[in-house]
Amino acid sequence: MDLGLKGKVAVVAASSKGLARAVAEEFSREGARVVMCSRDEASIKGAADGIQKKTGGEIAWTVADVGTAQGCDRLLKTALDRFGTIDILVSNAGGPPPGRFDDLDDAAWQKAVDITLFSAVRLTRLALPHMRKAGSGSIVYMTSTTVRQPTQYLNLILSNAIRAAVQGMAKTLSSDLAKDGVRVNCVQPGRIFTERIQQLDNDTARRQDTTPDAIRAHYEKNVIPLGRYGKPEEFAAAVVFLASPKASYITGTSLQVDGGMLMSMF
Repeated sequence: MDLGLKGKVAVVAASSKGLARAVAEEFSREGARVVMCSRDEASIKGAADGIQKKTGGEIAWTVADVGTAQGCDRLLKTALDRFGTIDILVSNAGGPPPGRFDDLDDAAWQKAVDITLFSAVRLTRLALPHMRKAGSGSIVYMTSTTVRQPTQYLNLILSNAIRAAVQGMAKTLSSDLAKDGVRVNCVQPGRIFTERIQQLDNDTARRQDTTPDAIRAHYEKNVIPLGRYGKPEEFAAAVVFLASPKASYITGTSLQVDGGMLMSMF
């Protein structure tokens, strides 16, 4: 299926590894021009070069920490300097560290707010003028299934609390921006096998005095109906479709990519 992305400019934040890297690669496969960033120069250059070699696409990258205003500015400026516009924004940032409520002080909470919430706020604020000028655009926020069922992960209170704020912002914006031709959606990963999930499994195993393999086996046998962790490319395919013109009548939605893990109807 041609998703209608050829020549579109897709900005994918914090995309040197994991889910966002897979999203950047999928956009490039579909013919979009992709803009990537990371805090680490070697990592983002390696990721961008790797995607360019695989897809032959046009890739721009920069070193930027989207947990800061300066980093958000740098990412969007890179897109505009290289390609002149922004058609798609995929808002993403590294997940806050695991921890229970009693483990976390004000500094930990503030850092998580800056990384998870304010990255989404600032990137959206910077991208919107260009989308409004064009009369079209698509914003996708990468959140988590925990915004629907936060009690699955009691050691992820930072992520659970703050990603819910992003989700609320997205739903409000989807209605507000529809008149401007800008669609706003969220994609919620479940247990997709990345370094982040490995980190969380390691933390859970430590707290439960067991092994990461045992934690994974529990989820695959007892929690995920499809019986396995997801692949980054499976998540990426959902994001890219939702961002594409083929999803032109979809806005304000939240798409689970979790192998059926969540049991809620909505």
